[in-house]
Amino acid sequence: MSYPGQQYGGGGGYGGGGYGGPPPGGPPPAHGGYGGGGYGAPPGGGYGAAGGHAGGFAPSGGGGPPPGADPQLWNWFSSVDVDRSGHISAPELERALINGDWTPFDLDTVKLLMTMFDTDRSGTIGFNEFAGLWKYIKDWQNVFKHFDRDRSGSIDGNELRDALAQFGFNLSPHLLVLVQRKYDPVKAGTTGRPGMAPPGITFDRFVRACVVVKQLSEAFGRLDTDRDGWIQIGYDQFMETVLSLP
Repeated sequence: MSYPGQQYGGGGGYGGGGYGGPPPGGPPPAHGGYGGGGYGAPPGGGYGAAGGHAGGFAPSGGGGPPPGADPQLWNWFSSVDVDRSGHISAPELERALINGDWTPFDLDTVKLLMTMFDTDRSGTIGFNEFAGLWKYIKDWQNVFKHFDRDRSGSIDGNELRDALAQFGFNLSPHLLVLVQRKYDPVKAGTTGRPGMAPPGITFDRFVRACVVVKQLSEAFGRLDTDRDGWIQIGYDQFMETVLSLP
């Protein structure tokens, strides 16, 4: 199981797990899927459908694709681009992304995805950028399904530990607890539906947690030039490192 969007390379030893090393194991099972359909399946069959457990884009409508564009992908893009501007804004993307329990994506996750895929820094996502985002979320759905072994629709502490370890990040028990507290909406007290949110980390927050751990680890790795797991930096360099992250 590799980290979506990028294969790790190199070696090391942060967290005792081989910093940046390729995670062991093969790809997740390609068959089936929560809800009985694939990503972008028609209403009633894809992720986010009743009984589904992952997340992604809400069911789309129709529309004619431009020459050379994948028709299904263009339909999804057109459905998200509600103002027909030819580009997708952050509010449009937020309205389009749902978790498996039909809750909307966390706004911070939406902003993170916009930052990652708005390659021309226009503040919006064009069709080509959307194609990359589409594949990225599809890959994360496979990862989520692979590690949600109890099929609860969320990631618990043990599943989070296994996922991060397989990506090459063996966090200490203390750090794992901190990640859980930050990204589990129930533990963090940020759920908008008291008593209704499932325990554990939802799809959107799982993606953000893994991305943040990866980015922080890579930032540390750039500073740890002798690869001994320790760095010494000044206040300005520390602040610059933290503030440069999405």
